[in-house]
Amino acid sequence: MGATENAILAACLAHGKTTITNAAREPEIVDLQNFLNKMGTKIKGAGTDIIEIEGVKKLKDVSYNIMPDRIETGTFLCMAAMSGGHINVKNVCCDHMTPVFHKLEEAGCKLKLQRNEIEIQAPKKLKAVDIKTMPYPGFPTDMQSIFATSLTTAKGTSMVVENLFENRYKYTQELIRMGAKITIEGKTAVIKGVRKLYGANVKATDLRGGAALVMAGIVAKGNTRIENIEYILRGYDKLDQKLRNLGVDIQIH
Repeated sequence: MGATENAILAACLAHGKTTITNAAREPEIVDLQNFLNKMGTKIKGAGTDIIEIEGVKKLKDVSYNIMPDRIETGTFLCMAAMSGGHINVKNVCCDHMTPVFHKLEEAGCKLKLQRNEIEIQAPKKLKAVDIKTMPYPGFPTDMQSIFATSLTTAKGTSMVVENLFENRYKYTQELIRMGAKITIEGKTAVIKGVRKLYGANVKATDLRGGAALVMAGIVAKGNTRIENIEYILRGYDKLDQKLRNLGVDIQIH
């Protein structure tokens, strides 16, 4: 997705017409197109695999409301699911979250969708489910580590298949230090649910993997200390404040 966004941005002020094939189709691409077109660009095709950009000489100032962050939404839903919680998440675009919703329900959560918010009621213990990342509108790769972490304490054995990015299982080694039972076999992670995770000193290796460690720390017995939190803070605004509002004992040093 980032490559498509960068190509769009580069083409906006370029001379002539640019065509991007095999483009990412995520909602964020459509939102970027809408924003740039409001500024005066000539872009069409966002949301499909072919995007065409006619370069313009300059852009104009605009006011624009960006779309809700679907990965942040999914992160808080999974935090509630893993901890047996009951929360409402507001400012949500439910149409962008369908694969995640289906897997949460399959794991035993009850979801109530409204126009711009979602309520989740989690069971005491999740059920094991299998997930497979796919290009949009499939299950998002950015939710892989988040959802997989919620399955570390689920009842049964889950299988996670990562089809989009290599080396996205680095976070699992940190979870293993907390007591998770995870085996990596190529693109597949086999997760055997355990009764409990335990606090440990761990390191965030990337943005979503770092958020996954925060999730694990919330439910783990004892204290968890996470290093390299700059990864996490890059993608989650005021995360500690939001979690404290939900009753989590969390401090950033």
